[in-house]
Amino acid sequence: MAIDAKLVEIIACPVCKGKLQLDREHNELVCRFDRLAYPITENIPVLLESRARRLDLDELPG
Repeated sequence: MAIDAKLVEIIACPVCKGKLQLDREHNELVCRFDRLAYPITENIPVLLESRARRLDLDELPG
């Protein structure tokens, strides 16, 4: 079971409160502004800055 698309539309980045993008390939929610990728574990987004992965510019989804 995948994360619900409606959930992705309403949740926000905990750091900047901006929109998150779903990266299905890496099973993460990405904040392009802060360049952070939040993991999705067992279909539950883990929206903790301490658990986020820093992204390089070339890693940002299109």
